[in-house]
Amino acid sequence: MTDRYSQDQPNLEPVIDYAKLILSKDYTGHGFDHVQRVAKLSQAIIDQDQLSVDDFVVQSAAYLHDTIDDKVVADVNQAQQEVNDCLHTAGASREQIDHIFLIIHHLSFSKELLEGADVTTLEGQIVRDADRLDALGAIGIMRTSYFGGSHQHPLHLPSLPPKDFANHADYRKGTTVINHFYEKLFLLPEKMRTDYGRKEALRRVSFMEEFLKEFYAEWDL
Repeated sequence: MTDRYSQDQPNLEPVIDYAKLILSKDYTGHGFDHVQRVAKLSQAIIDQDQLSVDDFVVQSAAYLHDTIDDKVVADVNQAQQEVNDCLHTAGASREQIDHIFLIIHHLSFSKELLEGADVTTLEGQIVRDADRLDALGAIGIMRTSYFGGSHQHPLHLPSLPPKDFANHADYRKGTTVINHFYEKLFLLPEKMRTDYGRKEALRRVSFMEEFLKEFYAEWDL
């Protein structure tokens, strides 16, 4: 990795500690283990694609992106203030803080799908690709089932086809765990912005397609 901002980087430890505090008791698939993987996947993208970025912005956005998500926290405004305070404590500049918030406010698939939100900076594209990679593959299958169970979504209803969502509330309700593969997950590879993200997404989707073949065979038995 090459770091455009190698001098006087802020301290990442307060950011990691805050993310762990907020996310360690999440049981929807958005826990601290998830953001740890997103941080590692972000680093893998940087290394594999040989990208020059603000490493603190990438890692902070990776660790903090779910700490202000309404799936996880009850009071989004309070969560945003706490994140702002955390980044000040870490020694981040105002420019870095604004950049991190820009990324995490525009990261979600639902905002892109329903509002046309986009992440235009390289740092943001890296974190978004990493976040989406963690929704795919074996981990993605487990997280989808975990989230669906926590929200009482049916596992599979053969008579209910996947749907297109018109608004955020409908998207949050979802349909079934299996439908989520088609409503979101299989759409992700074509949305990847980095070379590594695109290749890894296709590899993970291939695994998921094989899983679904076995799932349907067992279901229909």
